[in-house]
Amino acid sequence: MYRPVLLACLLLAATMPLSATAGTPTPQQQRMAECSARNKGLKGDAYKDAQRTCLSGHPAAAAATTPQQRMTRCNADAATRQLSGDARKTFMGNCLRSH
Repeated sequence: MYRPVLLACLLLAATMPLSATAGTPTPQQQRMAECSARNKGLKGDAYKDAQRTCLSGHPAAAAATTPQQRMTRCNADAATRQLSGDARKTFMGNCLRSH
């Protein structure tokens, strides 16, 4: 008597999808897609760095900037500090790496 019911349950369970959300992306997959779209124009190491900061979830780091934007911002900071020569060169190198 239990065999037909058990067999029917097993057949029903085998035909159902494993997950009701099969095919929908996970939150991590969604974040990866968003970051990839945001960093579309970047190449090489700049792309990797931008992806890493975006995926890390840091709000300030998630707003990845282009190298040109970083250079403009660091130049402005160096100008307001009135740096020149080796001090400017050191400041610019550190500034560009930190942003």
